[in-house]
Amino acid sequence: MFRTIPAPGLVLGGIVSVQLGAGVAKGLFDTLPPSAVVFLRLAFSALILLVVGLSAVRRSVRRASRPDLVVAVGFGLALATMNFAIYESFSRIPLGIAVTIEFLGPLGVAVAFSRRRLDLMWVALAGLGVVLLARGGSEAVDPVGIAFALIAATGWAAYILLSRQVGQRFPGVSGLTMASVVGAVAMTPIGLSSGGGQMWQPEPLAVAAAIALLSSVIPYTLELEALRRMPAVVFGILMSLEPAVAATVGLVVLNEILHVREWAAIACVVVACLGATRARSNGRADDTRA
Repeated sequence: MFRTIPAPGLVLGGIVSVQLGAGVAKGLFDTLPPSAVVFLRLAFSALILLVVGLSAVRRSVRRASRPDLVVAVGFGLALATMNFAIYESFSRIPLGIAVTIEFLGPLGVAVAFSRRRLDLMWVALAGLGVVLLARGGSEAVDPVGIAFALIAATGWAAYILLSRQVGQRFPGVSGLTMASVVGAVAMTPIGLSSGGGQMWQPEPLAVAAAIALLSSVIPYTLELEALRRMPAVVFGILMSLEPAVAATVGLVVLNEILHVREWAAIACVVVACLGATRARSNGRADDTRA
């Protein structure tokens, strides 16, 4: 299906899909609170993945040991935390700023597993970017939004580390499917209590299903195909462009105008991610999200 599309085009397509999903989700916040949107997104993602691979999940669960299941549950909780926190951040600060701060998660993982002194420079550059974002342009950026983005970054880091374990313990997408189910279950109490009856109206449900496709199913499919054709380091370099794509989607879709200082901050984090990724040329591309 995707054979005629170059591998870099698949990666960029996945990035744009994720950020379009984020933009659509933020537009839904006028109708539903972020926690309800997260619940619906995870629920639809889990449903779609279960439909595709239910038999594989059943086999994996039957064969899994207790430690395997504990890792899968932790993976799902990291997924729920990451999505809940970033959506709460989206509701308070521009999309590009939130995603840029969230990218400190994979950057931190990349640096933590490196012994190169040069990586300290990338950390300092990313830190400069966050300081510039915190100061903002003509208006101060909501500190609660920044805090939620940092929580999302921590969740993404945990997600990356646990994804390695899940990939070793469960075949195919069965681990990701189980994590999506766990994440949806974890978000059920807060999602149901905050969403109310409005959550079950046809329009919000249809939009939430579209968000699940844009933010999970489509990018995962594209990235999986791309990884079959390109080295992990090239994939990681292309993924480093995501903060800039997020800022562009925020501008085009949500009319979120960023100031020069904020674009400079995004550039700092993108360059830091590029530098850290190139230093891990023998590593794996584990920073995809569900």
